[in-house]
Amino acid sequence: MAANRLRIALGQLNLLVGDVAGNARRIASAAERACGELGSDLLVLPELTLSGYPPEDLLFHRGFRVAIEKGMETVRAAKASCGIVLGFPEYAGSQIFNAAALVENGTLRATHRKSCLPNYKVFDEKRYFKAGAQPTVVEFRGFRIGILVCEDIWEPEPAQLARSAGAEMFVVLNASPFEIRKQANREDIVRRCVNELKLPVVYVNMLGGQDELVFDGNSFVMDGNGALNYTAAWVVRAALERAASLDRERIRQAFTEIEIPFGDPRNLRHHAIRFGPDGQNVHARPLVVQIVGGRVCTVWPFAVGSAAPVFPAPSHGA
Repeated sequence: MAANRLRIALGQLNLLVGDVAGNARRIASAAERACGELGSDLLVLPELTLSGYPPEDLLFHRGFRVAIEKGMETVRAAKASCGIVLGFPEYAGSQIFNAAALVENGTLRATHRKSCLPNYKVFDEKRYFKAGAQPTVVEFRGFRIGILVCEDIWEPEPAQLARSAGAEMFVVLNASPFEIRKQANREDIVRRCVNELKLPVVYVNMLGGQDELVFDGNSFVMDGNGALNYTAAWVVRAALERAASLDRERIRQAFTEIEIPFGDPRNLRHHAIRFGPDGQNVHARPLVVQIVGGRVCTVWPFAVGSAAPVFPAPSHGA
């Protein structure tokens, strides 16, 4: 019998390029907190979580490859009862893939290789990565989840292939830098996919900065009707959002219901994250997005970041 509910935490993290060991600890800590404090089934993290984005020529250093392998060992050893979807550079012989992995109970359950590699504006991924060719749909606790990485959602084919392979929903890992009107563009692109395939999307973006790039977060959840259920605020410092007692309000739509602890759901899209004197977020905003046939997916968004990240000088392998 299929599970009725899947609780997903969105990890909008500030990750440091080259600090693989530190990023692995951040992932493990986020997973332990999301699974323990929020009781989540699944934590979804940004693109290339483990290496930071963009890793560029670090990818070609042998020592960096070793660091990635050790970082994945740290993630697999995390004391977390939930699954973790994270981004990492996957080395396969002489080839490198921009990949996303589902790790559960110390086991690598699935790996998706990004199939659409951007090579315009600030992106030059074709220099570093080989494109994947297959959709990735994994059954996780009764739900069939299609995994996509950033540019995969901007082109129609990857999502179409995943839908044909049985996906009931999508999780999308992103390292999408800020520019004017970028968030509206992201939402339009995802809504185009949703309008065609009628499946909900959990979109997780990175937070922070690297050189000239600024990652603005703004992670969001869109239901199968194209309604925007939640958008995380642009934040520079936040702590894990904690559970709170809920006052339930229902929106009667074919595929949507929302649980919120405060306010009118029509204002949720524009509500800014607020912080207490110790820098901790003072609100929790759990969302429930119905998937199919009465089955629902609860989304707990949170963010962890730093106002002034310092990127370490990478150590070069021999």
